[in-house]
Amino acid sequence: MKFKFYLICLLLLTGAVQAQSQQTFTTQPVKKGYAIGDEATDFSLKNIDGKMVSLSDYKSAKGFIVIFTCNHCPYAKKYEERIVALDKRYASQDYPVIAINPNDPQVQPEDDFREMIVRAKEKGFTFPYLVDEGQKIYPQYGATKTPHVFILNKEKGTNIVRYIGAIDNNYEDANDVSEFYVRDAVDSLLRGQEIKTPKTVAIGCTIKVRK
Repeated sequence: MKFKFYLICLLLLTGAVQAQSQQTFTTQPVKKGYAIGDEATDFSLKNIDGKMVSLSDYKSAKGFIVIFTCNHCPYAKKYEERIVALDKRYASQDYPVIAINPNDPQVQPEDDFREMIVRAKEKGFTFPYLVDEGQKIYPQYGATKTPHVFILNKEKGTNIVRYIGAIDNNYEDANDVSEFYVRDAVDSLLRGQEIKTPKTVAIGCTIKVRK
């Protein structure tokens, strides 16, 4: 009798574990970054001048060219002048560049905040160069490289992701570019047209994270 009682209890316990396992299996997976059409949440990050910067600070902006970049990466260095040129071209049309350094400086000391200040001055950055302290923002976006671009478009008070990927198709030589992905995307938004190529593959260095 006792054996039958223990057997029933065991079966009930097994069923409960299986049900819990099935419930865990069917929960929604964790989302990894933004997709085209997603709403990007605002942030508050420290700029190289020590002030906090948020997207909401730009009252007249029609959108943003958010670029995850850094000091040390050879790919990022190749694009620095082109990023400055993008800001000079589009900030006056209310699509400013917002640069964010996502790297952990303990992994890559060249990306330390003090080095960011020096680099921005040397290269004549005309845009905010923010530090992602605690590395909380780049995972929300789904950035994986430096540089990695996310173009946001203001729509009904929200910032909607309209382009993700590379700046252009030739990191090595700015004079040999044949596809200007970011320029074409912003120009399309300014004309109220759909972006022909809304997503490309970002080419660059991996984001540095402590293990």
